[in-house]
Amino acid sequence: MLHTVAAFDRLGEENAFAVLARATALAAQGKDIINLGIGQPDFKTPSHIVEAAIKALKDGHHGYTPATGLLATREAVVRRTLAMTGVEVSPENVMILPGGKPTMYAAIIMFGEPGAEIMYPDPGFPIYRSMIEFTGATPVPIPIREENGFAFSAEETLALITPKTRLIILNSPANPTGGVTPKVEIDRLVKGLEKHPDVAIMSDEIYDVMTYDGEEHTSLLKYPEIRDRLIVLNGWSKTWAMTGWRMGWSIWPNGEKGGNLYDKVRKLAVNCWSCVNAPSQFAGIAAIDGPQDEVEMMKAFDNRRKIVVEGLNDLPDVSCITPKGAFYAFPNVSKTGWKAKKLASELLDGAGVALIGGPDFGILGEGYIRLSYANSEENILRALERMKLFLESNRQG
Repeated sequence: MLHTVAAFDRLGEENAFAVLARATALAAQGKDIINLGIGQPDFKTPSHIVEAAIKALKDGHHGYTPATGLLATREAVVRRTLAMTGVEVSPENVMILPGGKPTMYAAIIMFGEPGAEIMYPDPGFPIYRSMIEFTGATPVPIPIREENGFAFSAEETLALITPKTRLIILNSPANPTGGVTPKVEIDRLVKGLEKHPDVAIMSDEIYDVMTYDGEEHTSLLKYPEIRDRLIVLNGWSKTWAMTGWRMGWSIWPNGEKGGNLYDKVRKLAVNCWSCVNAPSQFAGIAAIDGPQDEVEMMKAFDNRRKIVVEGLNDLPDVSCITPKGAFYAFPNVSKTGWKAKKLASELLDGAGVALIGGPDFGILGEGYIRLSYANSEENILRALERMKLFLESNRQG
């Protein structure tokens, strides 16, 4: 019998992919499945971005690139960061990676080890806790509560910091809740972090442009007092409908004051994924510098968001607050009498609607399900009708 290290037995999963596989299998059997489970835009990557990758291939850009990314790609990220946040960063702080997850992986294994504590949002993206447990560190959930509009509480977050805390992970706009933490709360958090200068922060800002109702995303880059211990995660997947391209970027502290984190992640890239392929990086430059089609995409998401919230609140014993960001709704299903994961499973098998149970996003996710409205209005309306019929016919308790 082969003996692997115990850390691999602690690895979790992202159940959205398991649900996608199950939904695909059912569809292959001829069943009509509406997938509201996977978190990816249903729009095609804009044509000028695709053409940039094709041109790069035709021009012979087939070889290795620097482990940190092409300078031109990093400079494009610098321009985009300045436009979005008003903060000018150096290309020497920017890392180009194959998606957003490698930034999570790198940050968590840098600070996670037995005896250390890493704080993460709960409900939150499941890979945070999975990777924390992989390292042997203790995962400390930051409660993300419906009564706070699914924003984190600075007071509650600061109260969880102990002498063992090494890293705090934040996410706004948030997956799975669609919550957006207001600037005043971030101000309070940053002020409180002054008392904890040895704690690093990773801010997952992958949904930064995806806000509604005049809500504004506040990047933690705007706070110079924490930049020497701040890691910012971002990328192309959501904003430009490029999930399958596996294109992410992150901004890291550089130099001794910042713990030489940038050089550490560079070495990790050399040891792990080598580099990001050249054609995708040229596509990434075209995305940043070209027409910003996400404006039209966000109009579509906003319309769908309104349909989803109205429809969910019309379901028996279901309530849903209006999400302020991303493209997810996180309705409260506790009054239906169903356990959340069981309900999600039965909706897939019995109603042909793929959703994700709240517990797949953390220990505080019970009583909720996640619905992605990255699907057509027609399919969303069909899914809501199926859900209504199912809940009316299958009352619990």
